Amino acid sequence: MILVAKILPYAQIILSVVLVAAILLQQSAAGLGGALGGDDSGSFHHTRRGFEKFLFYLTLICGILFALFAFLGIII
Repeated sequence: MILVAKILPYAQIILSVVLVAAILLQQSAAGLGGALGGDDSGSFHHTRRGFEKFLFYLTLICGILFALFAFLGIII
């Protein structure tokens, strides 16, 4: 248990850096018109493919792991 308590902060730092990088690398679908209440994207459906899909799943997994590690840090 002591080993986990020593490793946990470093794992959280690594996960937070990967999470921030994955979020920043994702393409934003909302342009200036979307920010002001308009609809810039049109009426078509966009599916994630390739690297965009990988980044989406990486963001989900890192977010869940970060939340679990934070909860584990509170318990320990």
